[in-house]
Amino acid sequence: MRILQAEMTSIKKNQIKQIPTKPGVYFFKDVDSEIIYIGKAKNLRNRVRSYFQKSKHQSAKNISLIKRIANVEWLVVRSEVEALLTEANLIKQHQPHYNVSLKDDKSFPYIRITKEPYPRVFITREVVRDGSKYFGPYTDVYHLRRSLKAVH
Repeated sequence: MRILQAEMTSIKKNQIKQIPTKPGVYFFKDVDSEIIYIGKAKNLRNRVRSYFQKSKHQSAKNISLIKRIANVEWLVVRSEVEALLTEANLIKQHQPHYNVSLKDDKSFPYIRITKEPYPRVFITREVVRDGSKYFGPYTDVYHLRRSLKAVH
């Protein structure tokens, strides 16, 4: 994990250049080193830079967030999907103040095939050691349902 120290309300351009252009997860921290926001990106540098570009269309929430950022950390991963899963798990673990959408403890869906004489196939969000086979996790439950419907 890499860390960038930031001036109280903005990150210098030369500091942003240190952030890789790879997929990953970024962490905004306040002056007390508390994680206040966790995000994912297919290009970490571009995504972090986007927060510090002046825009008339920034929400009050984003303006408040930007003012509190004291440093940025990031974690490089292999793919966008891995970034999505890592972000969700880290948000559940840390529950940052500015992340609201993933605090609801929803987990990602899996396909479950039961170990019964006539196995049942269905979607679950819970993996249990019951002898069933689990496939996943998947990031898009809508398309997962459509795929299962086509198989049935």
